Amino acid sequence: MLGLLLALAPLPYVEGPGPSRPLPQEPLPALHLPLPEAVRAVYLGNGHLEAAHVVLQVPKDTPPSGLLRLAQQAAELAFQARPSLDEVDLSLYPSPYRGPGEFPLFTASVPRERVREFLGLETPSGYDRLWLNPGLAPKRPLEPLLEDRPYLEEPAPFQGRERALQLLQSRAGPRGGVLYHGSPAHPYAALTFDDAPHPLFAPLLLDTLRRLGLKATFFVIGRNAEAYPYFVRDLVAQGHELGNHTYHHVRLPGLPEEAVREEILRCSEVLEALTGAPPRYFRPPGGRYDRTVLRVARELGLTTVFWTDDPGDYKGLAPKALEARLQARLRPGGIVLLHDNLRTTLEVLPAFARAARGRGLALGPLSGLPLARR
Repeated sequence: MLGLLLALAPLPYVEGPGPSRPLPQEPLPALHLPLPEAVRAVYLGNGHLEAAHVVLQVPKDTPPSGLLRLAQQAAELAFQARPSLDEVDLSLYPSPYRGPGEFPLFTASVPRERVREFLGLETPSGYDRLWLNPGLAPKRPLEPLLEDRPYLEEPAPFQGRERALQLLQSRAGPRGGVLYHGSPAHPYAALTFDDAPHPLFAPLLLDTLRRLGLKATFFVIGRNAEAYPYFVRDLVAQGHELGNHTYHHVRLPGLPEEAVREEILRCSEVLEALTGAPPRYFRPPGGRYDRTVLRVARELGLTTVFWTDDPGDYKGLAPKALEARLQARLRPGGIVLLHDNLRTTLEVLPAFARAARGRGLALGPLSGLPLARR
C-alpha cells in the first residue's frame, strides 16, 4: 500500500538553477480615451462581469489634487466609452511610464455603483478604494521571475536530501518547514495563485471563483498589496487565503541573508497591516531557493510551499492546451499553481473546476490540504 501511495504522490522536480522567461503579453481589447496622459486602457470580461484598467502617466511632482482630478476624468471617460463596464481601475505612474515594474503614485478602483461617489470627491480621502503613494523611498523594480519548477540552487548532495524529504512527505507530512504536497490518500487538491493582486484581473478572478464556489490561496507580492490594498481586503473578505511572495518579487538565492529576510519580512508586515493577521505560507519567486531562503522563512514562522501541478499558464497556451495540462497532473494531495493576471487562466477555470468535481476532487486553499500523518 505504501508503494502505491508513493507512486501516486505528485512530486515536483528539484533541479539546479534555470533561466527565467518574460511574461508574454496577451492582447486585450482597448479603450480609446481622449486623454494625452493615458498610455494604456484595456478591458476584459468573464462572461458575467466586465472591468477596465486605465494606466496614466503624470509629472512626478503632480499634487494629490491633480492626481485625483485626472483619475476622475479618466474614470468618467472610460464608463462613457464602454457603458457595459462594471468597474474601472486606475493606476497613475510618474512620467515617463516604463511599465508595470514601476511603483504608482495613485491607484483607485471604481465600481459602477460608486461612480457618483468617486466623481464627487474633492480630496483623495474618505474613499476606501483609493490609494495615494505616501512618498516613501523609490521602490526596487519587479523582476520577471516566473514559476516553472522549483529550483534548488545548492550543490548536488543537498538536492538529494531535499528529494528525500519530498518522498517522506508522502507518508509523514511537512518536514523542515517545507510543503511539497498533501496526502495522496484524500480527495483534495490546493488551488494557489501567484503574483496577486492585479488591478484588471482581481475583480474578474474573484467573481469567477465566487460563482464556482471555490476558495484559494493567493501568494501576494508585497508592493502590489501596498499599491492596491483594497483588492487584498477583497480577497480576505471573500474567504481566500494570503501567502507571502516577497515584497519586490526578486530572485532570492545569492542575496545577502539580511536582504532575504527583509524581502520576506516586509511582505508579511504589509499583509498583516492590511488584514490584521500574518500569512502562514511563503513561496519564493520563480521557485528559486536555497538553504538560506528555507531557514529564514522558517525563522519568520512561514511554511515554504511549492507545487505539483504547474501547467505553464504564463506561456501563452491556447485555452484547450492549458486545460489539458492542468488536468494531466491533477490528483489527490496536489498543489496547483496558476497566476492571477492571465486571460487564459480566467477562461479555463470553470472547465477545470468541473473536471476536478468529475474526479471527486475538492479544490480549496492550502489550509484545507490534508497532510499525511507523522
